[in-house]
Parts: sequence; structure tokens; C-alpha cells
Amino acid sequence: MNSGDIAFIIFCAIAVFFMTPGVSMLYGGMVDKNNTVNVITSTFVCCGLGILLWFTLGYTLSFGPDLGGLGIIGNFDYAFFRGLSISEAGPYSSSIPSALFALLQTMTAVITPAIIVGSVVGRMKFKPMVIFVIAWMFLVFFPLVHMVWADGGLMVKLNVVDYGGGTAVHMSSGISGLVACIMLGKRENLGKKAITPHNLPLYYIGGSIVYAGWFAFNGGTALGANGTAIHAIINTALSSSVGILTWLMIEAIVNKKVSLSGIMIGAIVGLVGITPGAGYVPFWSAPIIGFFVTIICYFSMTSIKTKFGYDDALDVFGCHGVGGLLGMLFVGIFADPSVNSALAMKGLFFGEYQLLINQILAIFITIMISVIMTFVIMSLLRKITVIRASSQEEKQGLDISEHGEVAYNNE
Repeated sequence: MNSGDIAFIIFCAIAVFFMTPGVSMLYGGMVDKNNTVNVITSTFVCCGLGILLWFTLGYTLSFGPDLGGLGIIGNFDYAFFRGLSISEAGPYSSSIPSALFALLQTMTAVITPAIIVGSVVGRMKFKPMVIFVIAWMFLVFFPLVHMVWADGGLMVKLNVVDYGGGTAVHMSSGISGLVACIMLGKRENLGKKAITPHNLPLYYIGGSIVYAGWFAFNGGTALGANGTAIHAIINTALSSSVGILTWLMIEAIVNKKVSLSGIMIGAIVGLVGITPGAGYVPFWSAPIIGFFVTIICYFSMTSIKTKFGYDDALDVFGCHGVGGLLGMLFVGIFADPSVNSALAMKGLFFGEYQLLINQILAIFITIMISVIMTFVIMSLLRKITVIRASSQEEKQGLDISEHGEVAYNNE
């Protein structure tokens, strides 16, 4: 046990938790004023859902001993945090208590479903959203976490490398958000009037909280105040900085103007792209990752989204789905065992190709699980309840129809 590691991970857990209220403000500033309360409530409720679900069954299904030897889901040994210690290290950490490891992972279970909300904002009713999150956690998130990080997990057996959540966090939320928004259909006013952020300062404050928390997210994944944490934090800073400047450059060329909303998205895209490899790739590769991920995500959010016509309201797929996928590929290219001795293979840049093949397989598995399970959840929800707001409710805004509150009482 190491008191420095314990203090560092406690801090990281608190900082990562604060990212979800940050997402609430980020999303709240991006939508029109009549949907502000709805999107903030829909993301913040994940603080309650994520923590309770993780405590009861989520942790054991994710990190419990493998059930059936298939590498897909854990058993019930750790249900209700049974057997976790506050004074002894557990199977996934050598210098912090097993209960603290579980606490840190709790915060990932809070923020991941909150990300999805941005895809369906302005048209999905609140109660079906809550049901969707609960079902999605059991059918998508918990199995993917087990596959990617648990002892005996399927992707662990396949030697897949995912440092901070390119698959279980970003790809899963982005792809599921895309499926959900397509199945819901487009917003009533899409294309009829300009839909722009109603409160850029709120958007900036929320984005800044998410930005700052990301250093704790990637640093804490090292599970100690050690060299890997330092390496991950530096890579996170490098990739995100290049994301900001790359988005700025693109907007200056394409639009002749640079927007606050744009460069904040650039920062987040850079953060998403580096997360799968933050503790595995050399410093010099982080700016390269940030540069290419930002360019591709920009065109995904603009040209590709326009071409296919889906209504991903806050570009969850373009940012997290595409960014997470690209980040996984870049791990297969730049992973270097000299950076992290836990790596069994080198990336393509260093002359080996097997890791890249493994990463592509992990991407395929994540896409299949996210698409199929989200389709099943949305289809069943349609049969048991009304999931989409009526035309009148959409025009009025979901703040009044779903919550009976407005964000601003002085107008």
C-alpha cells in the first residue's frame, strides 16, 4: 500500500466525477434555451444511475471473475462491493485498496452514458431516456468493460490495447448515440431554422471542466502517482493542444473565422483521440494523433453528417465514436513497449503489425455490440412506451413538457 498513490487516485476519482456536471453544462450551453434543463437533467441523472448500478451489479459484472470462460461478462462475486477492501490491494491494483480501484471505475460508469444524451437531445422523452441508460449499461457498457480490462476478458485474451477507454467509453457511447438518433428520427426544426448554441459562456465553462478532468481521467488510469501517470498526462496535454490549433486552422481556412465552440470541440476531439494510447505511445506521437484525429473528426461532423443526413444533435458520434475508433488504430501504429513495459507488442511504426490487427478486431467487436444492443433496446422501448416527444412538445421545448421548469426566468 502506498499513501501517495492512494491520495492521487482519490483526487482523480473526485475530478473524474466532476466531469459529468461539466458535460451537463457543456451540453446545456450547446442546445437552445428551451431544452437546457432537459439536457442538464438527462446527463446529471447519470450520477445517480451510474453510481448505484455500479455498486450493485456493475462492478462485479465488469471486473468480477469471468463467467463461463467466454470472456464476455463477470460473475456475481463482487455484487454490492462484497469482498472489496479499504486496506488491502486487489487483483487490479498493487498499491491502492481494491475498494478505491472500484471507486475510480465508478466515475467512468457515470460519465459514459451521459455522453450519449447529446445525440438525442431535444426529442427523446426523459423517462424512456432513464430506462435506456439502465438497459444500455447492462447490455453494452458492463460487457465491454469486462472484455477490455478484466482478467479473462475476451479482448484481453486477444491482446487488445486500450489504455483509457477508446472502446468501452468513447466508441460505445458514440456509436450507440448514432443508432439511437437514427431510430428516433430528425428534430422537427432541423433545416427549418438555424440551431446554434444559446449560451457560449456556459458551454465554455462546462468544456473547461471536462478538459481539466481529463488529465485526472487519463492520469488516474495508471492507478498510482507514477511514471505512467506522468506520461499519460503529458500526452493528453499535447494531443488536446494540437486539437485546438488544428480545428482553429481548419475553420480559418474554410469559414474565414474562428469560433469558440469550434476550438473547444477541437480540444475534446484531441482528448478522445489520445485516450486509448495515452500511457502507451511516445510523446512525439501525441501531436500527430491530435492532428489527424481532429481533421478526420471535423469532416465527420460536417461533410459526412450532411451527406448521410442523420441528426446527431451534439455530434457525439463524430467526436467520441470516430475519435475513439481512430485512437484505437493509432495505438496499433505507435504503441511502444519502451514507454510501458505492460505492452506485449510493438505498433506498426516500430515494425510489427499484429497489434494493429488486434485493434481492428476490437473495433469490430465494439461496433457490433453497440449497434445490435442499442437497436434492441430502442426497439423494445418503442413497444412499451412513447419515447419521442410530440411535435408540439418539441416546438415548446422539453424543459416545460418533461420537467415543468425553465432555465431562465427573467425573460
